[in-house]
Amino acid sequence: MPIFSYLALPKEGAGETMRTELSALDYCQVIPADNQDVVVLVTDTPDATTEERLQKNLRRLPSLQSLSLTFGYDEKE
Repeated sequence: MPIFSYLALPKEGAGETMRTELSALDYCQVIPADNQDVVVLVTDTPDATTEERLQKNLRRLPSLQSLSLTFGYDEKE
């Protein structure tokens, strides 16, 4: 059960688009900041394979400028 949290920054003028794209992805929770064009993205996937697929999808988002890992936890069996 990999759980990660990130600060996500959009490309210029793409804040709403980025929030929509991130919210549409499975295993993602988007928490927007009140006064910034930044969101906290929390991901919770059931296994490492699903996490790898999610990471590939995140890298493909055209609205996303930067994704900075703030916390990561991967329960080892």
